[in-house]
Amino acid sequence: LRHRATMKISGASLLAVTALGAAVAADAWISPNVNANNNRLGDVSLMASRGQTKWANKRAWLEKRGFSEDGTALHASGGATASQAVTIIGGGRIGGMLAEGGESTLLGREDTVDPDGEGPILVATRNDSLEGIVEACPENRRKDLVFMQNGYLDDFLESKGLMDNTQVLLFVSVTAKGAEPIDGVTTVNPEGLTAATGEHAQAFADRLAALDLKCNVISAEEYRPAMFEKLIWISTYMLVGAAKECSSVGQAGSDHGELVEKVVNELVAAVSAKEGITFQEGVMARLAAYTDVVTDFPCAVKEFEWRNQYFYKLGDDACPTHNELLRECAEKGFLGFELP
Repeated sequence: LRHRATMKISGASLLAVTALGAAVAADAWISPNVNANNNRLGDVSLMASRGQTKWANKRAWLEKRGFSEDGTALHASGGATASQAVTIIGGGRIGGMLAEGGESTLLGREDTVDPDGEGPILVATRNDSLEGIVEACPENRRKDLVFMQNGYLDDFLESKGLMDNTQVLLFVSVTAKGAEPIDGVTTVNPEGLTAATGEHAQAFADRLAALDLKCNVISAEEYRPAMFEKLIWISTYMLVGAAKECSSVGQAGSDHGELVEKVVNELVAAVSAKEGITFQEGVMARLAAYTDVVTDFPCAVKEFEWRNQYFYKLGDDACPTHNELLRECAEKGFLGFELP
């Protein structure tokens, strides 16, 4: 069952669609004097044929991105309840996916959030864009910002007075813009690993449900160990894979399983000691099962200040293996930054 979901597009996305439509219209234009001579008629027929081809290409381009010919977003509901209208900042892989889940206003990072609007504002950008997005957001709307970035956000959110905002642990992989999302449903967690907490958590879960993706609405107390568990996953598999020159997280897990488990256990103990958090039994099994789902995801140590830095700053006594692997990557020239 397919149904329509209105989407407003701002910025570069709208310009791209408009420009494509203008190009198609220009190539499909037919002179009113087509009967002047047979040669010209042939030229016009060829032009019309090219125009039809380009129009077909435009339709395919729009449909692949979830739009009908009139620019209205389409998505498969799978019988799910319609989700609440949202604003989405960022039209990349994740933002584009979320926009297909219901009525959406899609903004670029430089666009302005409506101060008179309401409802969730899903921030689907990289971490390094958060400062500008929060500062540009009208103060009365900042409580509606929903953060779903990877990594340790506590210091940033606390500095902005936004620790009570809705947060999401998004265990969904989208390999390319417009590609089918891979849900974080594993053999260990068939209910899915994606989780949300806060005022707009249910609205976010409804939006994923409209896309046939799973999301668990949990309390702030339940969210915290889950957040650190994901931080441990991305900080461990990416680091081991980079240090050992693996092509993917799957290879890191299969070729260096003992090292991965050693780092995971080390970081679990370090977080437990620092934060006073008790993790549920089976952390390694959960993380390994998720790795099987996204096995081809490439390895790289990125966004250090949001990910591995948390553990690096705990020191060599707490995280000796983790920190040594970081230094190994630095010595091999695999880091795009200097270690503190």
